[in-house]
Amino acid sequence: MDINFNKNEDYNKLLISNLKQRFAKVRVGGGEKRIEKLHNEGKMTARERIDYLLDAKANSIEIGAFVGEGMYAEHGGCPSGGVVVKIGYIKGKQCIVVANDATVKAGAWFPITAKKNLRAQEIAMENRLPIIYLVDSAGVYLPLQDEIFPDKEHFGRIFRNNAQISSMGITQIASVMGSCVAGGAYLPIMSDEAMIVDKTGSIFLAGSYLVKAAIGESIDNETLGGATTHSEISGVTDYKAKDDKDALNRIKSIVSKIGDYDKAGFNREKSQKPAFDEKEIYGILPKARNEQYDMMEIINRLVDNSEFDTYKDGYGQTIITGYARIDGWAVGIVANQRKVVKTKGGEMRFGGVIYSDSADKATRFIANCNQKKIPLVFIQDVTGFMVGSKSEHGGIIKDGAKMVNAVANSVVPKFTVIIGNSYGAGNYAMCGKAYDPRLIFAWPSAELAVMGGIQAAKVLAQIETSSLKAKGEVVDEAKEKELFNKIKARYDEQVSPYYAASRLWTDAIIDPLDTRTWISMGIEAANHSPIEKKFNLGVIQV
Repeated sequence: MDINFNKNEDYNKLLISNLKQRFAKVRVGGGEKRIEKLHNEGKMTARERIDYLLDAKANSIEIGAFVGEGMYAEHGGCPSGGVVVKIGYIKGKQCIVVANDATVKAGAWFPITAKKNLRAQEIAMENRLPIIYLVDSAGVYLPLQDEIFPDKEHFGRIFRNNAQISSMGITQIASVMGSCVAGGAYLPIMSDEAMIVDKTGSIFLAGSYLVKAAIGESIDNETLGGATTHSEISGVTDYKAKDDKDALNRIKSIVSKIGDYDKAGFNREKSQKPAFDEKEIYGILPKARNEQYDMMEIINRLVDNSEFDTYKDGYGQTIITGYARIDGWAVGIVANQRKVVKTKGGEMRFGGVIYSDSADKATRFIANCNQKKIPLVFIQDVTGFMVGSKSEHGGIIKDGAKMVNAVANSVVPKFTVIIGNSYGAGNYAMCGKAYDPRLIFAWPSAELAVMGGIQAAKVLAQIETSSLKAKGEVVDEAKEKELFNKIKARYDEQVSPYYAASRLWTDAIIDPLDTRTWISMGIEAANHSPIEKKFNLGVIQV
């Protein structure tokens, strides 16, 4: 191994170490004291509930672990958005579980909490996955009610989705394990089956204090909406559990009896490990985001037996397309090639840039995968489309539009892995969040932005400098440098994968060694949902 490999390996392992440290902080939610308080009340934490519910020896993946990071500081923060979401297995059946974290503001809903819950429901609906709600929430976080209450993507959309999920025949099970108040009370009751934990669970549209203020009635919360009330008097819940574990055991029992599902029929053979050592990814992926490397070296460490059937190998070389298997599943891979390549005409092509021929090739390949019912995997390390007179005259906008059209209209499930740059229209063409990938996740080395930090900072600094000069201010070289560094620091924070993950622009930041698990579980989930639409590019300029 050369010295660059060793430097890259050290750098990427530091990124993984940082990832693990940040996740360890996220895992404690609102803090150890609040966890201790829950335990003293006889309750499990959200993560403990999920861990107990899911099959212990099976894989699971967490959606949105870093949601809310760096947000709502003036309100005390909102780790993981105050809700934990995992895809895993219950009695061998793949499910998605949503658990309010009562250690974070008593499980209150922040705006980002609603967005994360909607993402969980979206995953359930797209993949027809059973969804389990473990409810323990104080309802809407009132200081931010104007950002969560009335709009299309706000709190009310949850209940609309409840209704639609039910109409689709997708199993929904709710367990009320703590507070369930106001509008939130509709969620468990709009589920197929609902249970409540005795003494700790409660459901009501208005708590005892509000009832007293509104109508003058004096009543305690347990009598108003406790487990006995709703199991024996109102009939709101279907089961009464004696404690958290009793409720979770009942969920396991219910799920174990769910019938089999209609399958989409994606091709799968026996899984094989890559022939090359996956850990070598750390040394291959360069430290600097503008350095070149061969994307095939990454692909060879992600696919079964390191076997890859290249499509149009010598054409459009800044995008790699081809067929492979990941954990036995047949996939079509579309990946940005990050090394400088030379055309037969002698032209040098920049790595990570999409040219007209690359876009044309990718469009054709996406169409082929749709025809063959093969899921698509996009591996992003892209700086955008090629610019300049030659590209414009050659129709780069037209060819780019064809590729975007193919991605947008694709009916097979799509999965996006951001391993490096994800800039501008390149993010769109390579199936960014706006193009409905079933799962989209990033490595710690990822950067998401309209353009690279240095380029963006230069542009913004020039604009700021011109503005100051127009106001008559003197801007010398030192002042220009100060402006540039200030803008660059702010921009670097915004291109961080954690900035994107906190806002749910990606579903997760993962160790590269977990990539195969994420894609495999994602395709297995997608296999629950037969394809009902036909691939049609619609009207495009040819």
